[in-house]
Amino acid sequence: MANLSLHATPPLKGYEQRFGNTSLSEVTDTSIYSISLALQPDEALASVRNKLGVEWPVTGQSTLNADASHRLLGLQSDQVFALVTGKVSETGLPELDESAYVTDQSDSWAGLVIDGPMSRTALERVCPIDLHPSVFPVGQVTRTTMEHLAVIILSEAENRFLLLSPASSAHSFLHAVETSLHNIY
Repeated sequence: MANLSLHATPPLKGYEQRFGNTSLSEVTDTSIYSISLALQPDEALASVRNKLGVEWPVTGQSTLNADASHRLLGLQSDQVFALVTGKVSETGLPELDESAYVTDQSDSWAGLVIDGPMSRTALERVCPIDLHPSVFPVGQVTRTTMEHLAVIILSEAENRFLLLSPASSAHSFLHAVETSLHNIY
């Protein structure tokens, strides 16, 4: 019998491209977990705070731990996405107690980062959300659509956005953002 081994491949195969002074790249060093509160929400919130070192965000906001390796995206009052980045993503999410339900969503999502002075201009062509810094400041997160595709968008920094879309439509998602960038350059 052949000795086979499997290797994870990101949905967009590590895509990276520059469009003038704005870059678009696939996120490949982040694990994504869904955390939902069980019947004892106070215990779950304490478990998240103690194990991850980060506060549960209000809906529409995100919170970071001290070394920025764990970020919680406030998608609804009783559910967040936990983004675990860098080397920490290799070990995964620390085990939470039974008061929180955790599922690994990493293989279900494709992530892109658009970064640079034209990022908002490109996104406003395909995104119905007002991304002006006074309305959508750093740390803000929401679910929306782009070109009829489901997307979670996070303002990570001035002119830098993390975009998450289901992996099943990763190529269409990339095409929509890439086309918008081509149209402004």
